[in-house]
Amino acid sequence: MITIFPKYFTSKAIVLYIALLMLCYLLIMNQVLPSHWIAFGLIEVIAFFTFSNQLSQNWKSLSSTTFLKKLFITAFIIRLIYVFFSYFFYEFMTGIHFEFETADAFGYHNEAIWINELYNNQQFVEKYPEYIEGNYSDAGYPVYLSIIYFISDNSILFTRIIKALLSAYTCILIYKICKKNFGESTGRIASIISLLFPNFIYYCGLHVKETEMIFVICLLLEKFSNILIASKIGKIDLIVTIILSFILFFFRTILGVTAFFALFSALIFTQNRFFQSRKKIIIGIWLISTLIVFLGGTLISEVERLWGEKATNQSQSMEARAALKTGNKFAKYGAAAVFAPFILVAPFPTMVNVETQQNQMMLHGGFFVKNVLGFFILLAFIVLIRTKEYKKHIFILSFLLVYLGILTLSKFAISERFHMPAYPILIVLTAYGISKLNVKNAKYYVPYLILIGIVIIGWNWFKLAGRGEI
Repeated sequence: MITIFPKYFTSKAIVLYIALLMLCYLLIMNQVLPSHWIAFGLIEVIAFFTFSNQLSQNWKSLSSTTFLKKLFITAFIIRLIYVFFSYFFYEFMTGIHFEFETADAFGYHNEAIWINELYNNQQFVEKYPEYIEGNYSDAGYPVYLSIIYFISDNSILFTRIIKALLSAYTCILIYKICKKNFGESTGRIASIISLLFPNFIYYCGLHVKETEMIFVICLLLEKFSNILIASKIGKIDLIVTIILSFILFFFRTILGVTAFFALFSALIFTQNRFFQSRKKIIIGIWLISTLIVFLGGTLISEVERLWGEKATNQSQSMEARAALKTGNKFAKYGAAAVFAPFILVAPFPTMVNVETQQNQMMLHGGFFVKNVLGFFILLAFIVLIRTKEYKKHIFILSFLLVYLGILTLSKFAISERFHMPAYPILIVLTAYGISKLNVKNAKYYVPYLILIGIVIIGWNWFKLAGRGEI
């Protein structure tokens, strides 16, 4: 079993990234990526692949306690540095402490301030439920943010420091999830990948809900993993699992649905001496009853509406994007059949200059990292299917596949933000794929890189051609 992220794979990924930058420059010279975004991409890619190899090598012999201490401290320091950097970088570039063309983030900020004003005027109970009009999936984060603002006197910087703490601890949770499913050494690889993963670091500098949402997802996965491997059920773990599942409904409705489906799937299919048929039925009935009692008709109706409109939402959204003045005329051809083959490795990086996509250009290195890791994710699935080991990991796999399946059918299929909830499990599978590398399957890595390189070039041509810029 491989216990580190081998340099053979990391060095070739860096070479591919530099080659793609050069190819984009040679092929599309009039729309070359601005130099400051090239610098961001180089740091994101080179730092990730270089240190994922070095840290997995240097830390593999540490005791578990020392490893976790180094993991958390290093993750927090990296994220803290980025939080302060991005805070002033955004102010310099945009005039405010928010990202380019900010929308949701600035809206959450203002809503949190308003919620505190309602609370201070004793109007929260009266006005806020009326304001959200049953749209629970967008209520959780602004309320959470208002609590942080209440403590910190509306401090944007303090809020993002909390995000850095949560994201750092998420690395520990990913280690625990992976360790319980695939072993200690694989857990260490997964945690180091999450420590260095550019997208996790990037979102600590934003005022959107992804960092907190991923933390809740990882906590849920870790707690229920405890239940599945225990010889005796822990009531506290079960209660916490159910509470966390409900919390997800208030961050993104479909995540709550995904969590409950994964819980049911694990209860039914996981082989565990504790989960005998009678107990499975009892717990299943209890979960359904709890869901109905606490969620009521409003949330159930919202889920039904989202599912019923999935096809219309996707087609109409693609048509709307194509019709925009700054949109892509080829977007109207986007559909589930197009997105599905790429859902495990997408989205793809913007490596050319698209004036309206500064945020995508800023994080293009992170997108590239995800594309490369797709090889190990695919390898993990192949190994799990061939060995029939997937039966032991029903919970995390059902959570991942249900969420990605719903995402594929939605209008957000190529939106990076909406891929974020899947990243913790994808990172776990990446680590498992790395651990299963051998001479036989490693020979497919270079052909995969060539293929993904062609797709990335094609994606960037598509971006410019669809806007009439080449």
